[in-house]
Amino acid sequence: MDVLISGAGIAGPALAYWLARFGFSPTVVERAPSLRPGGQAVDFRGEAHLSVLRRMGVLDAVLAAQTSPRDMVFRDPEGRERCRLPAWFTGGEVEILRGDLSRLLYEASCSDAEYVFGDWITSLHDDGAGVDVTFAHGPSRRFDFVIGADGMRSGVRRLVFPEYRPKFQGYYFAIWDADGDDRELTCAPGVTSAPGWLMFKSSVPPELMPYELIAPGIYFDSISQVRMPAVSSGRVTLIGDAGFGSTLGGMGTGLSVVSAYVLAGEMAAGEGAFARYEALIGPYARGCQGNPGPPLAPATRLGMWARDRMFGLLPKIPMVARFDMRAATAIKLPEYALAR
Repeated sequence: MDVLISGAGIAGPALAYWLARFGFSPTVVERAPSLRPGGQAVDFRGEAHLSVLRRMGVLDAVLAAQTSPRDMVFRDPEGRERCRLPAWFTGGEVEILRGDLSRLLYEASCSDAEYVFGDWITSLHDDGAGVDVTFAHGPSRRFDFVIGADGMRSGVRRLVFPEYRPKFQGYYFAIWDADGDDRELTCAPGVTSAPGWLMFKSSVPPELMPYELIAPGIYFDSISQVRMPAVSSGRVTLIGDAGFGSTLGGMGTGLSVVSAYVLAGEMAAGEGAFARYEALIGPYARGCQGNPGPPLAPATRLGMWARDRMFGLLPKIPMVARFDMRAATAIKLPEYALAR
């Protein structure tokens, strides 16, 4: 059966890999002209995440490309340190640049999947027996299933579920490269600049935020979440950030690879696949979602004082990390029979 996947970031290539292993013929369409390099560091936490990477045969390559996590330092306007989050708390068990992970997953799947770059879906018509798809540039095609793996601002979600948009959580953040030798934040090996962070509370909704005024070289976005009662409709479903996204704090990378394995396995199991997929992944994904804004950027001086004291205690109570790990591992991976 032919399956169209929209998005070649993390969830898309991971799903393409598993679909091919289960005997499907996946096609991945990506709006960008090529794989997106670079990006910020992403991480994996716990055996559920690592087990899927191991089953894909990419864990060793991920470990070889992992970054060197450093503490996240909070400073006042004069540059004095207020507090810090230890690396073991912020970086997970394995941390890797998003672009490196995307490349590894693409390389693992490209021999068994068709990749189409520089194009995107413009319409979907599900007649119950298949889905007719039109593209911005390429010819129309018909697929047995369509999967939206195209991120927080998913085009597939917009076409199939126009009433659901990411819900603003009341905070914004910015990331930029800070020149110099201060590498107290997360950096890749050999990189001498550290990402600077800014996070703040705001009542201005994203649709009114003047993004065009943001200086080049600064990544600026809202902290938002995708929460939907269902992520499937007919022969179309969503995976990763498209269906369960959090801009920050949602363990989206680990969730994407776990969801890819489960979705492909359930599709191979036959009728009712999307319902079983949602029953397994929905509670797991919602348990991973969180809003990091309030603890990282309190709106009052008292809140900042409490944050500084709380973060100062973390090195003395490393068992706190287990609470984060509990959400990441709160799923029992099913065993599926591979076609090859």
